[in-house]
Amino acid sequence: MNKPEKKEQSSLPPCPNPTCQKSHVVRNGSHRGRQRYHCKSCQTYFGETQATPMYRLKTPAAEVAQALLILMRRGSLRAAEEVTGHKYETISGWLKRAATHAAAITQVLASDLHLSQVEIDE
Repeated sequence: MNKPEKKEQSSLPPCPNPTCQKSHVVRNGSHRGRQRYHCKSCQTYFGETQATPMYRLKTPAAEVAQALLILMRRGSLRAAEEVTGHKYETISGWLKRAATHAAAITQVLASDLHLSQVEIDE
């Protein structure tokens, strides 16, 4: 019976608390349809989208991705606004969130994987 429990534990996100010594994360219900988690070691509660560009957004991820894809292909906030129905200010905010996250990913790739800038760009 312990094997399924270990399998479920490995699929859970890690504790976002950097000072947590021993992460022991369990599911802790849901809030507004999104899964919540609780670290029993440091008593931290967190959501599944914490530390991602989607954190605290009420718009579904599919709509955000569609708007950013249109923006990438057409290169215009107004075009993305017309197609998706979201205000261009909102789409601009999503773009800024995605850009911040992309910079963090680039930093991790450059330092942890020892890739050159050319390899990351490709």
